[in-house]
Amino acid sequence: MDDSTSDCQLNQGEVDYEFESNELPEFVPKVGMTFTTLEDAGNFYRNYAKAAGFSTRVRSTNRKGNEIKNQLITCSREEKWKSKISPTEKTNPTAGLNCLTRIYIHTLNDVGAWIISKVVLDHSHPCCPSKAEMLKQHRELSMSIRCTIENNKEAGIRPSKTYQSFVAAAGGHRELNFIEKDVRNYITREVQNVSEQEDTKEFGKYLLRMKEKNQNFFFELELEEDQSIKLSFWADARSRAAFEYFGDVISFDTTYNTNK
Repeated sequence: MDDSTSDCQLNQGEVDYEFESNELPEFVPKVGMTFTTLEDAGNFYRNYAKAAGFSTRVRSTNRKGNEIKNQLITCSREEKWKSKISPTEKTNPTAGLNCLTRIYIHTLNDVGAWIISKVVLDHSHPCCPSKAEMLKQHRELSMSIRCTIENNKEAGIRPSKTYQSFVAAAGGHRELNFIEKDVRNYITREVQNVSEQEDTKEFGKYLLRMKEKNQNFFFELELEEDQSIKLSFWADARSRAAFEYFGDVISFDTTYNTNK
């Protein structure tokens, strides 16, 4: 991509969001802004997007070996391709609006910093800062909310009931910056993952106890990086004798959990 800035769109008077960009100049991305890390640059643009009322995504990343050299971050409604889904069947018909809002960041090798070299501020769609926190990228669960979700999960309370308790405490859906799906996703991603790790630890302890009781007990246990079980095998004295007589082995395939 050309690093020149001659075609940069920096006419802030045409930016179509509700707050005046000249009131918050430190939030508006400009060509020449530098950052210590790529993460800092990405966080800056996400914060700007939230204030302006839209969300972002990393469109492309170019590398040289293992090192990132440049990155293009765009508005999440940047899609240009034609959807194969019928407009009448779409759950989010305005997702792709060919929006050109973006920033282009590249590394400055001589100083080890990152610089914004291209900026486009104009959107092809309305932006609503007052509702930005409900966009997927900006929704978040506070620590207290997470603790409540975990406690309710342990108590057997359904996610829908947990979410409704948050709604009631806040005084309505509009007072929350997350939705019921976020509660369910947190349970699936975090709470159940912790539970699976605990199950793995207990299973490993059980195998060790069996080995201590009977030296003829044999087992192998291999874990994934996230501490879930990759494969396991065990055989006690009775099983080994039964195998010599019957020649049968019971195998459990856990790829269902991987593919579901």
